[in-house]
Amino acid sequence: MKIQKFRKRIGLIGFGCVGQGLYDVVEANRHLGWEIGCICVKDKEKTRSLPASAFTYDVQEVLQDPSLDIIAELISDTKEALGILRQALQQGKTVVSANKKVIAENLPELIQLQQRHGGVLLYEASVCGSIPVLRTLEAYYGSEPLVEVRGILNGSSNYILSKLHAEHIDFQAALAQAQELGFAEADPSLDVEGTDALHKLCIMAAHAYGLLVHPDDVLHLGIQYISSEAVELAAALGCRIKLVGSLKATPTGQIELRVLPTLIPETDALYDVEAEFNGLEIEARFAGKQFLKGRGAGSHPTGSAVWADVTATIRGYRYTYPKLCTSQATATSGNEQITVLLQGQSDRLAELQDLVQPANQYKIIGQSQVILSLTPQQLKQHESFLKQQGIFVAAIPESVALDIVPEKYRSEEAVPVGSL
Repeated sequence: MKIQKFRKRIGLIGFGCVGQGLYDVVEANRHLGWEIGCICVKDKEKTRSLPASAFTYDVQEVLQDPSLDIIAELISDTKEALGILRQALQQGKTVVSANKKVIAENLPELIQLQQRHGGVLLYEASVCGSIPVLRTLEAYYGSEPLVEVRGILNGSSNYILSKLHAEHIDFQAALAQAQELGFAEADPSLDVEGTDALHKLCIMAAHAYGLLVHPDDVLHLGIQYISSEAVELAAALGCRIKLVGSLKATPTGQIELRVLPTLIPETDALYDVEAEFNGLEIEARFAGKQFLKGRGAGSHPTGSAVWADVTATIRGYRYTYPKLCTSQATATSGNEQITVLLQGQSDRLAELQDLVQPANQYKIIGQSQVILSLTPQQLKQHESFLKQQGIFVAAIPESVALDIVPEKYRSEEAVPVGSL
C-alpha cells in the first residue's frame, strides 16, 4: 500500500540573511515534506533572489493563513517582531524565531503566552547560530546542576579580536574587514559593545539555571575601546583577548552573570576559538565539562538552526524549562574580587580609582593602563562611567601569571604584582 505524504507549510516573515538561509535549507530538503508556503517582506523596492510574485507585504496574510503549519519570524525590527510573536502565540500557533533581543527582554511574557494559549515558541537560532546550545541545556542538562556556562557568544567581535592578535592592526581596520566580509553590520554597536552576547546570555540563563533576568540588570562591557597596547600586553602574558559571556553558580544559590573582555591563556578551551566562530564550555556538577564549537553567524548556519527547530516541531518538541519549576536562583554580578586590566586616559583612570578605592593596583605603561583588584559588582555600579569615559576593561583570570609581566610594561609607580 502506498503511503500518501502530506506536505508541511512554513510561513516565513522576513527574507534577509537568515530568512534566505532558511529558504535555501528548506528547498534542499523538500523530500522531507516541508515547503515555504508564504513569504512576507516589508520593502517592495529591495532586490531579492525570488520574483516579486513570491512575496506578500501584509504580515496578516501570514498570521491569518490557516494552511500554514508553522511561522518563522526572522525580522530585525524588534517592536514589530514582538507583536508578531504575541499574536501568533495568542492564536495558539507554533512559531520559531531568531530574534535574541526580543526574546531576552520579554521571555517571562512569552513563556506565559505559551502556557495560557497552548502555542509553541522555539528560538535555538537566537543563541550561537548553528551550535545546539539551548537543546543541549534543556534536554541533556535539564535535571543536572551546572557549575558554570561560559563562552564566546558573538562571532563579529571574535573575528575582530582574532584579527587584532593575528595581524597587529588597529580596531577600526579590523572592524572594516569584518563589515566587508559581512560578519559585522554597518552599525556594529550591538556586537562590539557586548549587547548581542548579553541577550544570548540572558536566554541561556533560563535554560541553564531556571533564571529569568532582564538584560538591563547584567554587567556587560565590550571591545569598542580596545587598543593595540592591550593586545600586546595580553600576548606578552601568553593570552588572547576574547569577549566572554559567563553564568556561574555560587555557593549561596546565586548566579553570577556578566559579559566581559577576558585574557584567555593557551590552556583554556576558548583560546583557539577564532574568526567568526563561537565556542561554549558547559561544566556540570557530575558530568564534568563539555565543549561546543561552531559558526555563530551567517545565512546558512543560522538558517540551519531555524530549520532544526522547524523539524523538531513535527515530533512535538517544545521547551519545558525544567529548572524554572525547581530553581530559586537569583542574579548577581558577583561580589568576589577579580583582577581586571583597565585602559584609558590617565585622568579618567585616576578618577575611576578614586571612585572604587581599589585595595591593590599595578600600573603599567605609565598611566594609560592599570591592573586593579575589583568586584564585578563595582564594575556594574560604575558601568555607565566606564562607557562614557571610553575605558577598556578586561578580566584577568587567576590562571594568568602576572609576575611574568615584561619589564618594559612596568612603570616606576607600580605596586608589586604579588600584592594582587
